[in-house]
Amino acid sequence: MSFKTAPAANMAEIAAMVERREVGYSLESAFYASQEVYDLDIKAIFGQHWIFVASEAEIPEPGDFVTIEIDTQSLIITRDDDEQIRAIRNVCRHRGSRLLEDPCGSIGNIVCPYHQWTYRADGELMYAESQSPSFDKSKFNLKQVHVRTVGGLIFICLADEAPADFDEVASVIEPYLRSYRISEAKVAHQTDLVEEGNWKLVMENNRECHHCDASHPELITSYFPFLRYSEEDVTPRMRPTYERYLAATANLDNVCSINGVPRELRHELDTRPTGFMIMRLPLDGDGASFGPDGAQVCRKLIGDVTTPQFGDLSLHMQPNSWFHFLSDHVIVFTVLPIGPDRSLVRTTWLVHPDAVEGEDYTIEGLTGVWKATNDQDRVLVEKAQRGVTDPSYVPGPYALVEDDVESFINWYVRRLHDYLEPHRESAERLGHLNAVAAQ
Repeated sequence: MSFKTAPAANMAEIAAMVERREVGYSLESAFYASQEVYDLDIKAIFGQHWIFVASEAEIPEPGDFVTIEIDTQSLIITRDDDEQIRAIRNVCRHRGSRLLEDPCGSIGNIVCPYHQWTYRADGELMYAESQSPSFDKSKFNLKQVHVRTVGGLIFICLADEAPADFDEVASVIEPYLRSYRISEAKVAHQTDLVEEGNWKLVMENNRECHHCDASHPELITSYFPFLRYSEEDVTPRMRPTYERYLAATANLDNVCSINGVPRELRHELDTRPTGFMIMRLPLDGDGASFGPDGAQVCRKLIGDVTTPQFGDLSLHMQPNSWFHFLSDHVIVFTVLPIGPDRSLVRTTWLVHPDAVEGEDYTIEGLTGVWKATNDQDRVLVEKAQRGVTDPSYVPGPYALVEDDVESFINWYVRRLHDYLEPHRESAERLGHLNAVAAQ
């Protein structure tokens, strides 16, 4: 499926769209459909900020790797022989060949398939055939990018200088994640879903549950659809569910107090370069997990969790990821742009390392709710993509309960503004010089 792209836009036009964006409203069509805006997103957003790429559980042993594609850029995320996490450009230093094609695997060394230049798992060049006596191998190691882990989650930054607030953010979210011991968890299942929509539409859809009641029947048997709701937002039809939500909230407060784990909301989605939100939500029914009516989907609890009624620890990270930490498993999501109207949504389910498939969990039982939810969201995103490319589309107002969507867009627009500002000043200076030269 291919959608109509927006008319070409130069940097001056994009800068003008950024400046005239109306608070509380969705973006103009070109933000979702223009090749030029997409190219800018790759540079200004995915090329400048911390991006979630994988969990440590995906590379548990030295030599294990995953490859990540961000538009035309390819990265190798690996655990080296000293068990350090590395993020390496997947480009041979000889003549530029792609080194690893598989999405994941295990290596002793990285051997270029073209001319067999050989690198250690940390990127150090070991062997290059037929080079001159003056050849200095140390100058041709694989290029590294910034990599950080927090609570078993791996983030990379492609910029020369990464946003400096990551350590502060990590210090906030680490205590919330500690109980789950993600670095020791086991990958139970992973899916890749291509959605025919711009990556921002995928993220906007995720940042609200305004659509959950009508669109996600499997999810709402356990998940209260009251993210960012206040008492005034609750309709009479939703009142019985809301009363259960209040009771479940009181129970979760007690559980957190007994176990000494943080409970409070930290909402900094659009107030810093590394925007985030973390909060612990109660679950409906049994209050344990994403099974039918809140039932457990894995018999063995994850990490150091001691009670099934541990709620849903929900973490949102700008620009491309969200996470659900349950008592019995963890789900991590990452969104990677493929084109102006295509996005990859990768979902990974993690369980206790000793949990046994067929005894403690089944793949269908573990993944059923979110496989259904992801597919339902895929349809919604594709409908939205078709809509924003219709000539009649104009930006519409977000609902009061969609304030996290506004926070996401506000963060995004600010990042573009900050990136474009020095370019705009350079263009203005060049224009002035050209005008003077013409006099």
